[in-house]
Amino acid sequence: MKNYKIFNLLALVLLLFASAACSKDDLVFDHELPQFPTKEGAYLLEVIMPQATVVDNDIYIVGAFNGGDPEAVVGDMRWKLEKCTDNNVKWGIYLYPSDFAEGTSLADGYTFYNEQQGLEKSLRNEDVLHTECPELGGRINVTVNRWAAYFETPVDPGEIPHDGYVIYVDDQTGWDALAMYAWGEAEICGAWPGMAPTGTVELNGTRWKYFDTGEENAGFTEHLIFNNNNGGVQLKDFDVVLDRDYYVRITADGCEEVEVEPSVKHDGYAIFVINNTGWDAITMYAWGTDLPELFGGWPGVAPTGTQKINGVEYTYWDCGAANNGLHYTFIANNNNGGKQIENNDVLGVDLNQDYYFLLNADLTVEAVDPKNPPVVGPIVPPVDPVTHPYTIYVENTLAWDSNYLYAWGDKEVFGGWPGKAVDGTKVIDGATYYVFNYDGAGETLNLILNNGSLDDATKQQVDGPAVTGDSDYYFKVTANGWEAVNPNLTSTYKIYIDDQTGWEAITLYAWGDNNSMFGEWPGMAPTGTVTEGGVTYKYFEVEAAGETENLIFNNNGGGSQLADFPVVLDRDYWLTVTATGVTEISK
Repeated sequence: MKNYKIFNLLALVLLLFASAACSKDDLVFDHELPQFPTKEGAYLLEVIMPQATVVDNDIYIVGAFNGGDPEAVVGDMRWKLEKCTDNNVKWGIYLYPSDFAEGTSLADGYTFYNEQQGLEKSLRNEDVLHTECPELGGRINVTVNRWAAYFETPVDPGEIPHDGYVIYVDDQTGWDALAMYAWGEAEICGAWPGMAPTGTVELNGTRWKYFDTGEENAGFTEHLIFNNNNGGVQLKDFDVVLDRDYYVRITADGCEEVEVEPSVKHDGYAIFVINNTGWDAITMYAWGTDLPELFGGWPGVAPTGTQKINGVEYTYWDCGAANNGLHYTFIANNNNGGKQIENNDVLGVDLNQDYYFLLNADLTVEAVDPKNPPVVGPIVPPVDPVTHPYTIYVENTLAWDSNYLYAWGDKEVFGGWPGKAVDGTKVIDGATYYVFNYDGAGETLNLILNNGSLDDATKQQVDGPAVTGDSDYYFKVTANGWEAVNPNLTSTYKIYIDDQTGWEAITLYAWGDNNSMFGEWPGMAPTGTVTEGGVTYKYFEVEAAGETENLIFNNNGGGSQLADFPVVLDRDYWLTVTATGVTEISK
């Protein structure tokens, strides 16, 4: 029998020096939230388990306070952890000081022992000793990174030597123990209740128990009976011919053969996603504080490949074994096509395991369990929001040779960097503004004015504010940055007419951006007259701010009117009006 005695004085001292105090991040993930109620007079340890931990594992706490021998604590319920019913990675244990060996405490050091997978290990396969201790009646979180079995399992499951054909079992029964009996041409597993699993192996995110059937039994027809090791529960016979390996999923209700996809060898840990976005292309970008961009510059890289796990197609990115243990935040995007999925709470991860996510068409993301993947329906792309035309006006006092406007955020409304060049200029309230037109639907836009240069040596830019893409904006840019301004947008404009209609009276009505600008039908009478070049002009005076209007001259509602004459009211107009039409006079 192996001797797991680990708490000799020398080891204790070394492990104490090696242990590191946990820092508390500002972000709190679901698995870090409390899952068990506290109890008066008890220490509560809530333990976050590694991904390889399975439901029926028997896990114990081991320390100086209970003798320090893993095999000695097995079966003692005082030291056995309980799995949380609502969280697949959280287990808990209540510890009472009255159960501790005299003169000992949690501060003397403790670790965890998985009866099926061995002692707790660090990411580097080192022994682990915790010294964290909550207040009596309180709780703390403790994290287990690996079990010893993780480092004992060959990287390639094909490297495991087997005796004959193999029965692989995905055990979802919830039984405390599993045995396999066989009857037919021979009792190949021995007398009832049969044999315990030969071992366990992880394939594509699922940990399988396996039974070697013996090379000498090849070709036999056998009837397998899975049972809880003679505990009174057994499943219906599962018939096999031992001329190949079998993969069987068993539950408390029965068993079924399942298809297992080929194992894929990855470079380090991988990010697996169920891509339910409906995008034509997908790339992944990853950044880390004071770390190089994992997949290069934006927008990152295309997937490493695809892999089917438990019947579900995943797209994956290998992160590289050299990056194990680093913290990166991932951003999925449609290859810089204007859509991205960014959620630091979910997609900010430590590269100490594989991760599985579901990416949705509404740009949300959620973590998934590959052993119990979600049922994903048909992709229903979100309805594109209704956009409206708006304008951002910028007075740039920096005298650049050229001006471009870029916006990042929910959408690059001006295109990729450096954005778009000016659509023109407009004088408003005595200042000349650069005009940038865009179609918006309420997106968040972070503005950057720049000179359009792609050369860092000549590039000029001034980062601006975040705005909502649902209105016009006016800004002044100086060496000190951006300043929102409120120019007087209205000016007094005049419509001068040489009235040659012969009507007894003439009025002007208009419809367009502002249907009430000239009043209700039949509109307004002339404001006055002015004589220029020997011609007396009637004129209509109005306050406007560049609206587009359609002018209708009529005989004061007397039954005669002319065809619409469109204008943009950002200047005066000189017109000749006859009984048949309107023409503009060049001035």
